[in-house]
Amino acid sequence: MKPVGTFITGLLAGAAIGGVIALLYAPKSGKETRDQLKQKLDDLEKEFETLKEKAVQKTGNMRKDLADKLAELQKEIDNLSGAV
Repeated sequence: MKPVGTFITGLLAGAAIGGVIALLYAPKSGKETRDQLKQKLDDLEKEFETLKEKAVQKTGNMRKDLADKLAELQKEIDNLSGAV
């Protein structure tokens, strides 16, 4: 799971840096640029929260699936132990 988290962090950081650079080179007033930067950062924050919620949900699903598989494996081990 760590490589995916690292990738997402890099992706978000790259998007933020690219957005800031693009806005700094845009032919707009400082106030307009600051307002745009604030809006972009707010959008990125919302997107990050959405990604974080999805990651938490998937982690929970994976944990449940793993627990189910371990329970099945334990039953199988018990059955095999009883047969021996």
